[in-house]
Amino acid sequence: MKFISTHFSLLLVLLLFFSLADGYAQYAKLEGIVTDDGIPVPFANIYLKNTTLGTYSDKEGVFSLQDIPMGSHNLMVSMIGYKTFSKVIELRSSETMKLTIRLVVSTEQLEETVVTGTLKAVKRSESPVPVEVYSPTFLKQNPTASIFEALQNVNGVRPQINCNVCNTGDIHINGLEGPYTLVLIDGMPIVSGLGTVYGLSGIPNSLIEQIEIVKGPASSLYGSEAVGGLINIITKNTLEAPDFAADAFLTGWGEYNLDIGAKIYISEKTDVLLGVNYFNYDELIDNNGDNFTDLTLQDRISVFQKWNFQRKDERILSVAGRFFYEDRWGGELQWTPEFRGGDEIYGESIYTRRWEVLGKYQLPVKEKLLLSFSYNDHAQNSAYGYIPYIADQRIGFTQLTWDKKVGNHDVLLGSALRYNYYDDNTTATVIADEVIIPSLFVQDEISLAKKHSLLLGIRYDYDKRHGNIFTPRTAYRWKMSGNDILRLNAGTGFRVVNLFTEEHAALTGARNVIVTEELEPERSFNVNLNYQKKIYTDNGTFATIDASLFYTNFSNAILPDYDIDPNQIIYDNLDGKSVSQGVSANIDVVFPSGFKFLVGATFQDVRQTENGVSSRQILTENYTGTWNVGYNFRRLKLKVDYTGNLYGPMRLPTLGENDPRSDFSPVWSIQNIQFTYKGLDNFEFYGGIKNLLDWTPNRGNPFIIARANDPFDKNVTFDTDGNVVATPNNPNALTFDPSYVYGPNQGIRGFFGVRYQLN
Repeated sequence: MKFISTHFSLLLVLLLFFSLADGYAQYAKLEGIVTDDGIPVPFANIYLKNTTLGTYSDKEGVFSLQDIPMGSHNLMVSMIGYKTFSKVIELRSSETMKLTIRLVVSTEQLEETVVTGTLKAVKRSESPVPVEVYSPTFLKQNPTASIFEALQNVNGVRPQINCNVCNTGDIHINGLEGPYTLVLIDGMPIVSGLGTVYGLSGIPNSLIEQIEIVKGPASSLYGSEAVGGLINIITKNTLEAPDFAADAFLTGWGEYNLDIGAKIYISEKTDVLLGVNYFNYDELIDNNGDNFTDLTLQDRISVFQKWNFQRKDERILSVAGRFFYEDRWGGELQWTPEFRGGDEIYGESIYTRRWEVLGKYQLPVKEKLLLSFSYNDHAQNSAYGYIPYIADQRIGFTQLTWDKKVGNHDVLLGSALRYNYYDDNTTATVIADEVIIPSLFVQDEISLAKKHSLLLGIRYDYDKRHGNIFTPRTAYRWKMSGNDILRLNAGTGFRVVNLFTEEHAALTGARNVIVTEELEPERSFNVNLNYQKKIYTDNGTFATIDASLFYTNFSNAILPDYDIDPNQIIYDNLDGKSVSQGVSANIDVVFPSGFKFLVGATFQDVRQTENGVSSRQILTENYTGTWNVGYNFRRLKLKVDYTGNLYGPMRLPTLGENDPRSDFSPVWSIQNIQFTYKGLDNFEFYGGIKNLLDWTPNRGNPFIIARANDPFDKNVTFDTDGNVVATPNNPNALTFDPSYVYGPNQGIRGFFGVRYQLN
């Protein structure tokens, strides 16, 4: 009994000792605040390395971490957009340790994932095809009502207005005209042909994840129209989209734009992204005094939905749709809808109704088989003065791809089927153009070594009008170092031409369209050498240099000839060559102070040679520059953005030797400034001035629209051959012509907007 009593007493003493030790200074507490140069950083991740202890800062940047074992610990603080903070702390007493943690802004940008160059999701640095990526942040630096306008600050890309009256346009890449650019939504060829004029309007910015641009032919993957380049608008998925977002702005010219985006959970495995865009402009402004609207009046609405379904093994299933309607008109200030289609008061009135559906379905098999599909229906009801233009276009597309890795080969096999239908009321379309084009393509990306990869690809298309069409391409990537990449791309492209995708110069009655022969498909060959370099400095500055040399040679090029006869546009296949060549470079620099800039320049020579005579392509500049400069005043929660572009002279479509308008445009520039305040939770307020220099194309010209006082040519005299005769009231022998256009007529104007986002 004495032995048991002694051991029991010893056990009680030991238990009392450990109990006191446990309650007396074994654990510590850590409190503090996370800041960025004195400004609280909310929701930063705070943890002790190699432990399970962690927390995050609240809206005021404050955090508290309890029950920390005594001793030495490695404190880590991380937050997207900042460098990770690391510090060894010594906890030797039960008193609370208090810290103020200052995070340093990380200038290095997270590497984007791109899909456009190879139809596969890869890191941008790993893609053998150079792909330019632009985020919603880039779009916000100069807010616009459409993607068409937003692209004006992308180097080598220019929105071209094709009509002084109705203000429709297309996108030029490296000096090549709009029909050579294919526009995709989520990788599907939704916007093409007739829809190119209007399809870049009405896509809600709140649902855009990024815009990817490839310069150069991509027909080996995407078929016809991807001759000069392509633009892929990628929408957000539900993980990245906000629960609700709204963006509204107005301008001093009376333009109103509203974007609304929302994420809706239907069930545990089904969610929907909803986007609505509404734009309205109904002011009659004629600052250049020609009795014509300087800006087309517009009333536009677009509704977008994207359904995402969760499936077994994370297989893909999504369906999206968009409806677009627009009523726009421009013309004489006295025009009203009662004059539509008549010859009393001139106006160009366009009703557009368009709907689209697209989707992706990954087959429930072991192999990675993806079925993609899209369909769009575009109805156009237009009146150009007394000339009606009624057109319908329907495009259906389906594609099946098989993605397979075998050793050092990454293979993509695909089959596609495209349905094209086009009909209009013009004499050029005697019967509806309807064709089905089947395609097969294969692509093999080969890892030659750790730093070298080679891509080989070829596509076969069969068009009953033109027979067999083959489009091969190759791409080589050399990762010279961790920060230097050299890419060499070569490939071919083709375009089956549908001439009447709304030729304004003909439909306004100014010129007749003459087609001298049966047009053959255009073919192109392109070589592109791209160099990309990342630079890191000791003070935290991060820079990227991206430079390219490009050369594109077209055969069978179909070009409008405005010069032989001022009353005609003559189309035929070029008996010679058409060449686009040049150099392009971007420099993107981000400083730790909050200052950053993106500057780009392109020098290009775009010309045609026929019968030994070489001439510059009309409406194509020989150099261009763009810039985006921003500074973030963190203490004031204010950001300033200064954006702009500069264009060199371009040859313009004048009406002969007696036309007093300049044959070449001057050097011109559009510049903008914006201030954005982020001082309230979930809100952003922004405002500024667009077109700071108040530049408009009428500078230096006696007029822009020829014979705006006689738009129906009622007082124009013609001789027996159809040529215009000079008369006292028409001394320069001109006809009505609104095709002399190379830039917007909008002058300086202020703007103000509000953004709200709920996550």
